[in-house]
Amino acid sequence: MYHYVRDLQNTRYPAIKGLDVRLFREQLAFFKKHYNFITAAQLIDAYENGTELPPKSLLLTFDDAYLDHYTCAFPLLDEYNAQGLFFVPVKAIMNHEVLIVNKIHHVLAVCDKDIIGLVKQVKGLLAPYEGKNGVQTFDYYFDKLAVANRFDGKEVIFIKRLLQVELQEPVRSVIINKLFNQYVTDDESAFSRELYMSEDQLKCMQRNGMIIGSHGYDHFWLGSLAKEEQLSELTQSVNFLKGLGVDMNTLSIGYPYGSHNEDTLGIARGFGFKLGFTTKVDVANTQGDFLTIPRLDTNDFPKDSAADVNEWYKR
Repeated sequence: MYHYVRDLQNTRYPAIKGLDVRLFREQLAFFKKHYNFITAAQLIDAYENGTELPPKSLLLTFDDAYLDHYTCAFPLLDEYNAQGLFFVPVKAIMNHEVLIVNKIHHVLAVCDKDIIGLVKQVKGLLAPYEGKNGVQTFDYYFDKLAVANRFDGKEVIFIKRLLQVELQEPVRSVIINKLFNQYVTDDESAFSRELYMSEDQLKCMQRNGMIIGSHGYDHFWLGSLAKEEQLSELTQSVNFLKGLGVDMNTLSIGYPYGSHNEDTLGIARGFGFKLGFTTKVDVANTQGDFLTIPRLDTNDFPKDSAADVNEWYKR
């Protein structure tokens, strides 16, 4: 699973949590040496027909349709003869809006040296809403959400969870937009066009063997939505993919944030999705459910072509 893949040191946001393109090349060379790249069609055939896959099979997936994927990842995938699955959030492409998650990423990148200061600022922005319309206190949210994970410290996790999913609309949007306008830009449309791929670029990759899949419409946590809202999210996404000319025989989805529930899976089956990818950290098993496939992160593998294999290879 990949997100940002870019020439980090030569961008405006070198502190963003991404993979430098030089390390991506090293990782592809490592994969070429120790694994076998497979395609979505091969994986679908294995799930549907029990067709045996090559040993140490590996499939590469990319979330959020960043322009980086076209300019940096796509040329190297072509060089290494590897297929990528690219999961596209429709709103970002069609409406030229910046996803909430990406606004937060870029604010965090700008404030990388003063995360504590950013947390204090969020506390101040939250204060006018506390005790109104179900909004809790800052301390309540911090105690609940500030738990470090394997990639981020507790303050970063707090900001992500609070502003991505915990706060209700419109409070969440008001706070995020104030921070984004202050630290990043007040020209959201121009920033969006710089951040995400265009329809033409998606079509170009598709013509050259890449697979374009669903990442919802608005990049919401699907598992937190009512069934009708989930249906709307996936209907708009599937219609967009049809407009791109996506082959419905390889229709795939990467659930935003990995979030899904039984309603999500039922809707996905109804649309005929062939593959569904979560963010559960594990090796995939073709004896499992084809709509709840786990994924490993780029950080779970070496980024050095000469590196030894690690525990994931042994599994």
